[in-house]
Amino acid sequence: MSHVKHDSPAQDAAASGAGPDVEVAIVGSGFSGLCMGIRLRQQGIENFVILEKDAVFGGTWRVNNYPGAACDVPSHLYSFSFAQNAAWSRKFPQQSELLRYTEKLVEDYGLLRYIRLDTALLAADFDEEKGCWQLRSSKGSFSAKSLVIATGALSQPVIPQIHGLENFQGRVFHSAQWQHDYDLAGKRVAVIGTGASAIQFVPEIVKKVAQLDLYQRTPPWVLPRPDRTISRFEQRLLRRVKPLQWLYRGLTYVLYEMRLVAFAKLPLLLHLIQPLARRHIRKQIPHDTALRSKVTPDYALGCKRILLMNDYYPALARSNVAVLTDGIAEVRAHSVVGRNGEERVVDAIIFGTGFDVQHTLGAIAVRGRGGSLLSAAAADGLEAYKGATLAGFPNYFMITGPNTGLGHNSMIYMIESGVNYVVRAIAMMRQQGLHSLEVKAQVQAEYNRALQRRLRGTVWDSGCRSWYLTKDGKNNTLWPGFSFEYRRITRRFDAVNYLVRKTASGKTSA
Repeated sequence: MSHVKHDSPAQDAAASGAGPDVEVAIVGSGFSGLCMGIRLRQQGIENFVILEKDAVFGGTWRVNNYPGAACDVPSHLYSFSFAQNAAWSRKFPQQSELLRYTEKLVEDYGLLRYIRLDTALLAADFDEEKGCWQLRSSKGSFSAKSLVIATGALSQPVIPQIHGLENFQGRVFHSAQWQHDYDLAGKRVAVIGTGASAIQFVPEIVKKVAQLDLYQRTPPWVLPRPDRTISRFEQRLLRRVKPLQWLYRGLTYVLYEMRLVAFAKLPLLLHLIQPLARRHIRKQIPHDTALRSKVTPDYALGCKRILLMNDYYPALARSNVAVLTDGIAEVRAHSVVGRNGEERVVDAIIFGTGFDVQHTLGAIAVRGRGGSLLSAAAADGLEAYKGATLAGFPNYFMITGPNTGLGHNSMIYMIESGVNYVVRAIAMMRQQGLHSLEVKAQVQAEYNRALQRRLRGTVWDSGCRSWYLTKDGKNNTLWPGFSFEYRRITRRFDAVNYLVRKTASGKTSA
C-alpha cells in the first residue's frame, strides 16, 4: 500500500486554539502504536497522532529487514486477537509477511490519517500548570494531554565501542540498518555478535560471501525451529470456520504459556532439555569437535534468550566460515585484529549486537514534574508501575515498558493488555475532566520490590550475562509470571494507586 502523508489531527486542533493540540500523542508506529490507535478510535477518541521518525510506518518488522528476518513466535499467536489472519503462509512468519499484516491493520482501521511520518520526537516537557505535555518534534512543536511511548524495546541498535572502528574504510552497518545496496557477493565479511538477528542472517549471506569471520563473545543456545508451510486448504478452513481459528490460536497460546513453568517455576526442567540441545549441535556439526566446543554454551539453557534456527550450525561448519572467540583488539583501515594478535582482512563489518533495551528513547529529553529528567530516573535501570506508568511523570504512559518482556510467549498478548490499561486511564481522564494522573511513588516502589522477589530463582537469575539485565545485574526487562497474570492486573485502571489531580493547584485524590 502507499505510504502517503496526510494532514494530522494536531494541525486541525492547533488551528482551533482550544486546549492541547491533541488529546494523545503516540510515539512509534509499530504493533504497540497501531494497537493504541485502534483502541483509542474504538473508545471514541479521535484527536490523537502517531509520530513516526522514519518515512514509512511499520516498527520492528519494517526496520529489521535483513536477509532471513523472521519471528520465533507462531504466526497465529503473533497477531492481534481482534485482527486474526487466516492467511499466514508459514507457521513462523517472515518479515515481509509481518509487514504486510501491519500495513493491512493501518488500512482496515483507518489509521493512515493519524500517522505523522518523518516526525521524530526531540523533547517532551510536562506543563504542570496546563496539565499537558509540550512536545518538540522535527516538524515543529505542539501540545498533548497524554504522551504514550510505543517505541518498543528493540528500537535503539547497539554498536559497541571498538578501538579504531572509525578508521575502517569498508562498509559498516547494524543488522537493523541493513544496507541492501551493498552487494556481499565475493566479499570478506566480519560479523560481530551472535544474537537473534545474526543467527538468521548468517546462514543467508554465507552462501554468497567469499569469507565470513564470526566474532562470538558468548554462544547462544539454538534449538530447531519447527517451521512449515501452511497449506491453502488449512488457510481456507481457518478462514471459513472462525471457531477453529480461535481454537488453534488458543491451543498454541496454552502450549507456549506452559513453558513459563520451566523458566520461572521449576528451572530444573530445563536441564532435561539441555542434552537435547547438545545433541542438536552434535548432529548439525558432526565432524568438527573444536567448532562444537566453541558454539556450546556453558550456562543454563534459558538464562539468555533461546534461539530457534535450523541452518545456523551447518552455516558455521562451511569452509568459508571462521568462528573467532578471542575478542577484538582493534579495527584497522581494511582489517580486524583479534586480541590474540591475528589480523584478518575484511571488506565489510556487520553488527548483530542487538539493542539497548535500557535506553529505548535514545537522546530524547523527557522532563516530568519539577523538570525531572527521565534519563536520570533510568540511570540504574528504569522501573515502572505495571510497565505502563512512572512516578513523577504525569499523563505519561508506556506500552511494553519495564518488566513486560516475555521469554516464553507472544509479546502481542502483552501489548494488548498494556494498551487496554492505558486506554482506560485516558478515558477516565477524559470523562472526569482531570488535570493529570500520576502513579504514587510508594506504589511503584512496592510493585517493583515484589517483581524482583519473583524473579529470584528463575532461570534468568542463574548467573549468565544477558541483555535482560542492567549493568548491576537487575532484571528490569522480563515479566516473571504467566502472561495471563499481566492481563489480569491490567484489566481495569486502578485509580486508587494514582495521584488524581482535578486542577494544577487542587488537592489530589484517589
